[in-house]
Amino acid sequence: MPPDAIVILIFMTFIAAFVNGALGYGFSSVTLPVALIYYTNKTLNPALVLVEIILNGHVLWIHRESLPKIFRRILPIFWGLFPMILMGGYILSSARPDLIKLCTYVILIPLALCQAAGVRWPIRSEKKALPLLGGGVGLLYSVTTISGPPLALFLNNQGFSKSEFKSALGLIRMVQALLAALVYFYLGLYQVSHITLSAFILPGIVLAIPLGSAAVRNIGTETFRRIAMSFDAWIISFGLARLLIYLNLFSNIQAYSIMATVIGIDLFLLSRYFVIKARHSSASRSLHGAQEE
Repeated sequence: MPPDAIVILIFMTFIAAFVNGALGYGFSSVTLPVALIYYTNKTLNPALVLVEIILNGHVLWIHRESLPKIFRRILPIFWGLFPMILMGGYILSSARPDLIKLCTYVILIPLALCQAAGVRWPIRSEKKALPLLGGGVGLLYSVTTISGPPLALFLNNQGFSKSEFKSALGLIRMVQALLAALVYFYLGLYQVSHITLSAFILPGIVLAIPLGSAAVRNIGTETFRRIAMSFDAWIISFGLARLLIYLNLFSNIQAYSIMATVIGIDLFLLSRYFVIKARHSSASRSLHGAQEE
């Protein structure tokens, strides 16, 4: 393990907590792409889950007033969540670390690009979809500690207010983290080193969360989300390229061509967003000027 690995992990978790403080999610999806270059999921997950208990507990506490409004609505998600977290724990404890890393990167890229594109697809049969969503994100979370992007895609499309969105996200991810920690403990995945790793990264996280909350008020939630998920797509594609080269699956040129393709798609999505935003702002100013005349 390189001696600077812990320094890089502290830096990435600081950036990830900054994003999480602004959006209410994004901690794992920003941390993992770089952290997996130095650590395996089996090493990272137990430490990150302990941190996420605190992180999501903080989000839930801030938006606790919205909890009664959303609790019954999101309750069906937990029926699928419980068994799949247990299954994911067994997969994490027994599957090849490199295979889990590869699956993590492959899953992350489309999720990040969907967020960068501002994808919307409202689901009409919400009660039927929630247990399936719970099962999917439960399995994904226990294997990779990622669940924020798919949950955000769903909740953003279902008409939740900003506070309800963060309250629902905080509750679901808090329950996930607690269940995953129990499963990891039951499977013997916890060691003293995981507690130490959590202790190293926690101070930076405590500092970054309020900074992210302050930043999003000045930038705007949607703009911040697009920029943050674009950055996420870039670092995910870099981590994937490094892993493909390490596994001898692709040559350097081929692997970094995949990275360049992801970055190209993301730049197109980001530029399109800012062009449309500029047009709307210009039209709004013109309308306001006409009304004043």
